[in-house]
Amino acid sequence: MTQHLDQMTVNGKDVPTSDTFGVENPATGQIFAQAPDCSPAQLDDALQAASDAFPLWRADIGARRSALLAAAVRIEESAEGLATLLTLEQGKPLPDARGEVGLTAMFLRGAATLDLPREVIRDDDKERLELLHQPMGVVAAITPWNAPLALAALKFGSALLAGNTVVLKPSPFTPLSSLALGVLLRDVLPPGVLNVISGRDPLGARLAEHPVPRRVSFTGSVATGKRVAAAAGADLKRFTLELGGNDAAIMLDDLDLDVHADGLFWGAFVNCGQVCMAIKRLYVPRSRYTEVVDALADRARSVKVGDGMLPGVQLGPLATAPQFARVQELVADALAGGATAAAGGRRLDGDGYFFAPTILKDLADGVRIVDEEQFGPVLPVIPYDDVEDALARANATQFGLNGSVWSADAERATALAARLECGTSWVNAHAAPAMEAPLVGHKWSGVGTEGGLAGLLPFTETKVMHVVRGR
Repeated sequence: MTQHLDQMTVNGKDVPTSDTFGVENPATGQIFAQAPDCSPAQLDDALQAASDAFPLWRADIGARRSALLAAAVRIEESAEGLATLLTLEQGKPLPDARGEVGLTAMFLRGAATLDLPREVIRDDDKERLELLHQPMGVVAAITPWNAPLALAALKFGSALLAGNTVVLKPSPFTPLSSLALGVLLRDVLPPGVLNVISGRDPLGARLAEHPVPRRVSFTGSVATGKRVAAAAGADLKRFTLELGGNDAAIMLDDLDLDVHADGLFWGAFVNCGQVCMAIKRLYVPRSRYTEVVDALADRARSVKVGDGMLPGVQLGPLATAPQFARVQELVADALAGGATAAAGGRRLDGDGYFFAPTILKDLADGVRIVDEEQFGPVLPVIPYDDVEDALARANATQFGLNGSVWSADAERATALAARLECGTSWVNAHAAPAMEAPLVGHKWSGVGTEGGLAGLLPFTETKVMHVVRGR
């Protein structure tokens, strides 16, 4: 029996819908809940509520800080319920879901510490010239299915602190935790400040195209991001796009594998590989290739895969049926082309979208699973003979989200990492963002920034205040 969760939040109130859609548990492949399917009229209502709430909300940054801090507390108080919903709809193990809920609260606290800068350009007896950063109005936040709560908070925390109001639309694959978040925060945030809607396509397109939002903040695929950019551009909306990545990691010949093999493995397999900033391809010196492949394959075979609600599970299923099909397709293509699965390489028996953690060897650039973003529990390991060649191959992509270099010599690794064409370069780590640093995408991996002060300012309009003093 499925649950009905008609809990959209518009203007601080519950808004039932006449239509619903099914939400699958990826551990079973079965629908376990019905989520509300927002109508065009209800979308208009949500955006109108956000517009109406804007004038009062923008007036007092102190009140905004207090509200975000109270929201973080409320989320932590409700962590277990949110985490359970997240695991049921997304598949990640329950401890990881608890971690995401904690990160959600942390992002809101981080936003509450920020301040909008005021830059005085000139101040003398004739005139004062100052740059201000003021809120834009209504922000449309469109979030993906891999980390729905944390990525929502990264968006609406900054948007709200800046003085905007928000309409949040989660992925139709994982709407429940975001809907629950909206319900939890109804008496923490003033009505209309955060509206949470859900629905099937084309709801996201309608939201991006709607004349009310002045900024669209989107996280998702490159293909959808291009459509969001086109829709926003037609109305001269501002937009932030956090898109896919095909992150390369380059291991140098001096790395202590006993120290760093776990970091390399989990840098690729975190959240079942469904992280935009995870390692998607690993370049290894040919002299150490067999050693590295064997170490990673041993770890892949030892990982406990299963239903995220069960104790001890380290990796859950792929989150969606389309992503499950894509991973199978890319692995089959690689194996047909001569690659070898040192571990995994197949779907697991039983129900749900489970794929064995996979290490692929005997392949090179030009194979789809190397050149494209697989977004799953698969890591291609590619040998190189010259580090300059490895760097060139790492950069030879339309993607530019993150990259990493691994070495016992941090100075040597840093010099190479600085030449990676991406928004963030790590040394001896990967998929380990700092709370104070923004997420930045180069090339097809994004437009704009999220997080930190650099991610706050895009939610504002720059205003010049020019005061000419009396003579």
